Amino acid sequence: MTNWRTTLAEDYNHFSNGLPKPLEEYVLNTYGISLASEYGGLPIKNPFGKASGQLSLNAHQVERDAEAGLGFFVLKTLIAQNATGEQSMKAWAIPAAKMTIEEIIGTREDVRGEHGWTVTWKGRGWAETFKSYLDFFRAALDVAMPHDMLVVPSVKYHLPKPGESEWKTSEYEFTTSQLHHVWRALRSTHIPLEKDFSPTLAGDQSFSSVRDTILKWLTTVPRLIHETSVGEDVRLGMKLFNASHADEFQSEMLQACEDAIGTSKADYLIYGNRLFDPTRSYEGVLGAAYGGPDLSDRNLSILSKWNRSLPLSATGNILTGKTAFEYLKRGATSFQMHTLFQLPDSIFDMKGGTRTERALHRLLFHPDHGFLASLLLTKDEYGWADGFAISDFLPLFANRS
Repeated sequence: MTNWRTTLAEDYNHFSNGLPKPLEEYVLNTYGISLASEYGGLPIKNPFGKASGQLSLNAHQVERDAEAGLGFFVLKTLIAQNATGEQSMKAWAIPAAKMTIEEIIGTREDVRGEHGWTVTWKGRGWAETFKSYLDFFRAALDVAMPHDMLVVPSVKYHLPKPGESEWKTSEYEFTTSQLHHVWRALRSTHIPLEKDFSPTLAGDQSFSSVRDTILKWLTTVPRLIHETSVGEDVRLGMKLFNASHADEFQSEMLQACEDAIGTSKADYLIYGNRLFDPTRSYEGVLGAAYGGPDLSDRNLSILSKWNRSLPLSATGNILTGKTAFEYLKRGATSFQMHTLFQLPDSIFDMKGGTRTERALHRLLFHPDHGFLASLLLTKDEYGWADGFAISDFLPLFANRS
């Protein structure tokens, strides 16, 4: 393609009321780029997905986003339980859905003064019954199937505090096997599963203040899940939080996951969950997670130093395709977002369609900071032929000094 800049600008304006369908076919035919990628070793039609949170807790949201064209969808985080209904992490099942979006300004050196956005909410995990989550999971799989959108459950399992040695393995066995049962009734592949390390852990000193405790979590949790009765059929992703320690410890966390062996090793990682401010107050609660420029700056800095072999799904302040591309350069093959879907209407130039369609329009086609613009610039730089996929970029960036 000789003048993709003109075509991209025209497409951005032309699709201001709706995206082409199927999106992936149009991008391949027009720009010579295959959006096909992978999430945790499983194929996805494009790399854009919704992260677990307040926007992923009912089947209507799943169906709407599947129709809009997302590549994958991570469900609200389930709080694990055993067969008798006991939940060691029940405090994380807070039934609060209110969200507040506000502007935030970067404070880290490389992004100091940069304007961005953050969403704050009080709720943490799934607050309804365990059965209702299984029903939700089943319905989500059903409505996503016609649109070839991957659906991923998210779970918070028991974590022992510093000084505790007992792991409540019955929660791991029961919850994992029940989710697997729902999956296997409708799908034949391995079940993808996100183990959520909530950013609120960073503010709970009884959990997160001791480094050795955190590092122990990162190798014990995969072993307990992989050694359940259905563990061989699970593709486990560990969603790592930004701990309340210096940046060096984040690298240590990633390296611990990388160095694990056998069943103690996760199948992929999700990096990195939001920052935590113990002085920030929201809805009468002191201490709140937040995002914005500081989050992506820290994440990208840490990932730049990581000699990665584990598959990676990126999250953290992905509001533009250009930021997603920066995560791609550091090894990510998928990008999961939450704040983007809450931005004010004025941020989106696409005026028709759903919020998710507007987000995809902005992410992909924006002529200045869109994902396609970044991909095509790199395609020109290296003289790549038409038809390459996102995964083809990874060796290219790995060989850069």
